[in-house]
Amino acid sequence: MARIFLIPALLLALAGEVAAQQTVPAQTNPPARQRRGPRPFQLSIINNSGTAVDTSANGVLKTVFNKVYPAFAQADGYRTKREVTLEVSDKFEGAISAKAGEIIINSNWLKNNPDKLEKALMSQFSKNWVSADTIKKGKYQLVFISKAPEFDPAVKENLIRTYFKIYPKLVKMFNDSSTRNVLFVVDTAYKGVAEASGNRILFSAAYMKSHPTDIDVVTHETMHIVQGYGYGSGPVWLTEGIADYVRYKFGVDNIGSKWALPEFKESQSYKNSYRITARFFEWLEQNVKKGLIATLDDQLRKHEYTEQSWANLTGKTVDELWLAYSKSPAVKLKYSGSAK
Repeated sequence: MARIFLIPALLLALAGEVAAQQTVPAQTNPPARQRRGPRPFQLSIINNSGTAVDTSANGVLKTVFNKVYPAFAQADGYRTKREVTLEVSDKFEGAISAKAGEIIINSNWLKNNPDKLEKALMSQFSKNWVSADTIKKGKYQLVFISKAPEFDPAVKENLIRTYFKIYPKLVKMFNDSSTRNVLFVVDTAYKGVAEASGNRILFSAAYMKSHPTDIDVVTHETMHIVQGYGYGSGPVWLTEGIADYVRYKFGVDNIGSKWALPEFKESQSYKNSYRITARFFEWLEQNVKKGLIATLDDQLRKHEYTEQSWANLTGKTVDELWLAYSKSPAVKLKYSGSAK
């Protein structure tokens, strides 16, 4: 395994589609939501200098912006501003200042250093990162960006180790067309648990600090990358249920993190998502049709899934299957890892 400490130039390798999927506690019943494609970035250039500024699509300002900002947004963390103001000023002290949504450039510096703009912009955007590493193993690469000053190195190593143990396996089993380049970002501003967006996984620094053994968050979220369903392919409960089913089947240490599939209750529904749905799926695999979940996953990726898929594959609707499950919900469960 090769590890390289990276300079801001790594931004160029980080652009990817944003299709956020968020991890929440199993008992939560998340509301249905329609996933949409990400909004495009919009750049407004303001010239407050006494010289002419090229604002054309092929000009240096827009060319560099389109090269750097989308990649920065991918690495930055959570919902980076997509509307950006770029001001060129002869009164700005310094060369360049940049943060999400706002860029200021000294006009004299720009005039004399257009070839340095790209590197300078990268440096400004990444100045608040504590570390940025690239780790390579075989055909797979992981870029790990931390914005948390006190992030436990042992937790970081466990997240990295889990990625290289689990992700190649999931790619081989479910979707060989998945990217081999993944980005992890640990963010202090993010208040969720973890979230997969395109080829990026965003981790809450606070959550990982309070739950350092929950390394199979990586398993759930990397499965979202492997799923790669795109927008409008199927219901959220199915997407999240498959991801937690995969965590159950292939997780590295579910015992160590005290993670388990909940016992059946009459108040539950297969639409509860996450662990509740995952247990239902394991029951289906054991009692109805082995390989069913992998087939549904494939249909979702090909945008061939419909509600009729359940009847076509099993002879029963999903509601009929859930009814059968509710009448006899016993299922043999075996968890990965060992008790600590």
